[in-house]
Amino acid sequence: MTLKRQDVEKIAHLARLSISDTEMPAYVSSLSRIVEFVDALSRAPTEGVEPMAHPLDGQRQRLRPDAVTEADHHDKYQRNAPSVQAGLYLVPRVIE
Repeated sequence: MTLKRQDVEKIAHLARLSISDTEMPAYVSSLSRIVEFVDALSRAPTEGVEPMAHPLDGQRQRLRPDAVTEADHHDKYQRNAPSVQAGLYLVPRVIE
């Protein structure tokens, strides 16, 4: 599927992109090649191919243990703050 200039203009409008007239041919060409590549990938025969959990057969991803590794310095940091209430930093009102 080859994109037309109008297609790229619609895409640019939806994405809120400003594409100049001199840049437009490059975008039309690049996006058309991307769409054609995705179309070619979708035609690849994948019947009977089992999804892989890992690209290397028999391998597993090592996961780190879910454990706390840093100390809680919350109170120390809040002692430095000019104003704290109920564990929250109080800041001056900016918008009224």
